[in-house]
Amino acid sequence: MSTVRNLLIASVVLNVFLAGALAGGAAWIRSGKTGQSYSLEAAGGRLPDQQRMLFRKALREVRRESRQVILDGQQARREAADLLRQPVLDTAALSAALERARNADTTVRTRLEQRIIEFAAAASAEDRGVLAEGLTRRAEQQPSATPKKSP
Repeated sequence: MSTVRNLLIASVVLNVFLAGALAGGAAWIRSGKTGQSYSLEAAGGRLPDQQRMLFRKALREVRRESRQVILDGQQARREAADLLRQPVLDTAALSAALERARNADTTVRTRLEQRIIEFAAAASAEDRGVLAEGLTRRAEQQPSATPKKSP
């Protein structure tokens, strides 16, 4: 009888856990936290098939052309992390490493945005509307301007 009771308790605990997981997952999905991004790049995923392929191809080309800049930015971030781990902080070197990383990020972003502009210039008004929706959704979902308090 004790074994049956233990199995029944284990079953109830497992079922409560599963029900909570399902309810939590459903609430998470309904709240819009599905991992979707509303940037221009993500908005390209909502374009018609042919345009979406062209859009993604254009962005892949930019990333391929910018490979060395991307690698330089990653290296600069690794250097910054290494500097932060040192017992004595070299603030000048840290500042220089972070500036190199920031410059690399800005260069790649500028190239991507320029390619998106070129794509939009050749796109139909309807396709530009899809891209605009991506920007608007992103702007509408920004958090409030009140900063969070640090612990």
